[in-house]
Amino acid sequence: MALSRRRFLAASAVGGAAAVVGAPAAGAADARVVGVGDPDYSALVSRGYNRRFMAQPEQIYVPTSAEEVRVAVARAVAEGSRLAVRSGGHCFENFVDSAQTRSIVDLSRMNQVRWDEEHRAFSVDAGAELGAVYDALRRWGVTLPAGICLGVGMGGHVSGGGYGPLSRRLGLVADYLHGVEVVTVDTDGAAKVVVALEDGPDADLWWAHTGGGGGNFGVVTRFLLRAPQSDGSDPATALPKPPGAMLNSRVILPMMSEAAFVRLLGNYLAFFERYSAPGNRFAGLYAPLSFRTVGTAFAQLIVLLDADSPDARAQFDEFLGEVLNGVDAVPMVQPVAQLSYPDTVAQVYYPKGPLSARVKVKAGYLRRVYSEDQLRIFYRYLTDLAVLGETEVEFLPFGGAVNAVAPEATAIPARNSFAQMLIHAAWRLPEGDEQHLRWARELFRDVYAATGGVPVPNADNGGSYVNYPDPDLADPQWNSSGLPWHRFYYGDNYPKLLRVKQQWDPRNVFQHALSIGRPDW
Repeated sequence: MALSRRRFLAASAVGGAAAVVGAPAAGAADARVVGVGDPDYSALVSRGYNRRFMAQPEQIYVPTSAEEVRVAVARAVAEGSRLAVRSGGHCFENFVDSAQTRSIVDLSRMNQVRWDEEHRAFSVDAGAELGAVYDALRRWGVTLPAGICLGVGMGGHVSGGGYGPLSRRLGLVADYLHGVEVVTVDTDGAAKVVVALEDGPDADLWWAHTGGGGGNFGVVTRFLLRAPQSDGSDPATALPKPPGAMLNSRVILPMMSEAAFVRLLGNYLAFFERYSAPGNRFAGLYAPLSFRTVGTAFAQLIVLLDADSPDARAQFDEFLGEVLNGVDAVPMVQPVAQLSYPDTVAQVYYPKGPLSARVKVKAGYLRRVYSEDQLRIFYRYLTDLAVLGETEVEFLPFGGAVNAVAPEATAIPARNSFAQMLIHAAWRLPEGDEQHLRWARELFRDVYAATGGVPVPNADNGGSYVNYPDPDLADPQWNSSGLPWHRFYYGDNYPKLLRVKQQWDPRNVFQHALSIGRPDW
């Protein structure tokens, strides 16, 4: 049975009232403003991951403090300038890079990680990238179950829930959110800095940031992170300890027959469905499986396994044996290496790379293994040689400790799934837009044909993840299920999120293609 967040993590949190800062401090410096003709404008405006979209804002604010963010937001509101906020720049859609965006608050210079004595929690700026966060937390011997892509910014990652290689053992990043500092705008258009704690008077605003998505309620300036079972008296116990070491390997398989593909992917999904309960003996295993549409490495399985267990190598062999059982293809298995956790992060996690692709993503949670017919649909599209570039379909393990928390305890309701499927179509030139968009959309539609072309939450599907946003869910051409888009991301939590939105952003200053409250309240 799913538990509340506090019961799952044996909570005994200590909190206080939210702090609100209204008028700017005397002599407070304004944020740096970069305009169209300035030397840094091009670099700042092109920080977005998806080259399909490129905003042309009139100004980009580059603050270094919450007060500078507050002043920037107040100015944008006073000028009637459509506002967006950028953390790491990894949004897959045009939530920031929209033609309507006139002002961007770029948080890249707000990247500190420190221990906050007042709140007895780790203070992590929203502009900090995951790689830097891992490195900083190492000083105290702790970590977060955050993502595998080191260049991702904390702002959107945490607000959407946040998961990664340690989540099956430790849960989501949002499960460690003790408080959030956010710049909001009231009915009169006044901007203020609010620190909302999980046990404070503004707990609903805190809750909305445990999976409600970035850019919905205000500009997050920093997160206060602490395990609920910790009282914050000692930073060394305020967040979980990482594994002492991790086993890692890669398994590469060449192009294979349809029968081999169905067997391989069916085996893989069945394994994680079987070991999806909290505390299962494979909770320390994270093994994303991806398929590329072209190239000699048709399938790649990355295996990361907590090596602290004495039977870790036996678990590795058992997992690989079950996944490859009956697969008529010759795998290339890299030698199994054992690295310390810091070395695993540095050498195995995905490094920050150039942001130069045009991208379309579509995703769905799995509660049961796909049918053989659905698996054959994946194979048919993946072997379509007309789609080249860097397109792939990924399957990402979920469940474990993630499933130990009640769906309503945080804003992210996907607490009973065992994996995510992610279609990641990527290409370089605008001439490929129509072809790749059609490929991704039709693959998704055909896989979920029985439920209106979308992963309707039911016994088989768990909806989708807001950090993999897809405006097609709001388009009846691609979603014929009759369910509104927000059901896929928020389930029964949407009405509460809407109430929080109406309270904290009554003027709907913070909006995008899938923002809470759109198109109508």
